[in-house]
Amino acid sequence: MSTFSRVIELPEPRNDESRKIIHIDMDAFFSSVEERERPSLRGKPVIIAKHPRKTGGKGIVSTANYIARQYGVRSAMSAYEAYQRCPEGIFIEGNYAAYQKASAQIQSIMKRYTDMIEPMSIDEAYLDVTENKHACCATQIAQHIQRAIWRELQLSSSAGVSYNKFLAKIASDMKKPSGLTVVPPTKAMAFIHSLKVEKFPGVGPKTAAKMHDLHIYTGADLYAMEQLDLIYHFGKAGVTYYRRVRGIDHRPVCIHRERQSVGKEHTYPRALVAEGEVREALKKLCQEVHVALGRVRKKGKTVVLKVRYRSFETYTKRVSVAEGMDDKLLMFRYVCELWEEIGQLSEGVRLLGVTVTNLMCVEEEPLSLFSCLSHMRA
Repeated sequence: MSTFSRVIELPEPRNDESRKIIHIDMDAFFSSVEERERPSLRGKPVIIAKHPRKTGGKGIVSTANYIARQYGVRSAMSAYEAYQRCPEGIFIEGNYAAYQKASAQIQSIMKRYTDMIEPMSIDEAYLDVTENKHACCATQIAQHIQRAIWRELQLSSSAGVSYNKFLAKIASDMKKPSGLTVVPPTKAMAFIHSLKVEKFPGVGPKTAAKMHDLHIYTGADLYAMEQLDLIYHFGKAGVTYYRRVRGIDHRPVCIHRERQSVGKEHTYPRALVAEGEVREALKKLCQEVHVALGRVRKKGKTVVLKVRYRSFETYTKRVSVAEGMDDKLLMFRYVCELWEEIGQLSEGVRLLGVTVTNLMCVEEEPLSLFSCLSHMRA
């Protein structure tokens, strides 16, 4: 028995296997929309970013299609590194309006089957089909939606089906592209135990490294850990890991999202006219937005820069990425890239604003007893 388990015992959480949840995740969404609009791109490596030869080596990759990924190109990679890895890649700046339109069309298809839809971002959503409009099983509905999206929009998607959000999301990523993975309650534990810990939502490189130091490499290893030991090593996230590795996730599919964006802006009494001043101000704004995102446990796929000059002319510019963004340094890199596109120091900057939109939830649950137990980590 764990040392901490002898001090206090937490009640074992109960599971709910009665729901039918689908997670739909579009495959390389931005690049797929571009390939649909320009069929000549199909079969070629497509990278959503400005070509570094046009920007002096600057810029960041929003996403890349699966062919480009075979060269090692990934979201948030510098465009210059992407070019080095894949010099034959076709660089496209991207068309956010087209992506939004396609996203709305996809949601219209989903609504044929249920109104219980929670869009997590522009290219993914959860559906609760426990009760649905066609009295179909969840697997059939997922298949119908995938086929309709392909038939009507010529876009491919992957789907995961299970009894909660956690399992459905992991399942949707198992057989990309165009895959369908079903995890019924009877197979959930075997499925979870076979996963590498890196597959668990919320387990990034730093957390994975810490788990490895504790000899936790798979779901089976994580399952063997005591709940209070996980709290000791990982804080309140330890409770989430304890529940998830037991297939427990009670989060409902929420029809109404709480917030659409998180942003901060400052008006300056003296106009900023030096590059260093602007970049320092942008860094401070990114830090404030990062803190605000942490408070609401959100991350976003789109960052927006707002600039107002002494003349009161106001400009905005945005960039979207395939992965949710909650890293302040990455956010700052994107914001600086946007500044380089619309910034005019000679005009004198009176206001700067940074906003993250297209929000999605960070996989973490609150722990009511954490405040009582936090002294154990001292």
